[in-house]
Amino acid sequence: MADEKNILYVQTSNAPERQYSPLVLAQSAKAMGLDAAVYYLGVSLTVLKPGAAEEMQLGSFPTVAEMLQKALDMGVTVYVCEASKQMLGWETVELIDGVKIVGAATLNDLALDADATMWF
Repeated sequence: MADEKNILYVQTSNAPERQYSPLVLAQSAKAMGLDAAVYYLGVSLTVLKPGAAEEMQLGSFPTVAEMLQKALDMGVTVYVCEASKQMLGWETVELIDGVKIVGAATLNDLALDADATMWF
C-alpha cells in the first residue's frame, strides 16, 4: 500500500541490552498498521548467526531469538548489510532464516523512503 507509513530501525550494536528496543518498536509499529524494517549493520550482524540470539536474554523478556522470530512472523523485514559481512571477513556465513542480505546503498534508499528512521 503506497500510503502506508513506514519506520526503519537501524541496529549497529551486538550488545544484548541494545537488541530489544528496535525489535519491540518494530513489532509495535506492525501492530499499529505501519510497515517496519530493521537493518543490521556492522558488528550487529553477529547477533544473526544461528544460536547467538538464543544466548541473549535480559530480565523477564523473551530471548532475542524469540523477539527476532516474532518480528519476522509479524512481517517485519530484517535486512543484513552485505558490506558489513565483508568487513567482518565473512565470505560465507550462515544466518538465521528470514533475513535479506542487501547492498549498502539499500540503507540509503530505505532511509530516504522512510517516514522515520531510528538508530540503535
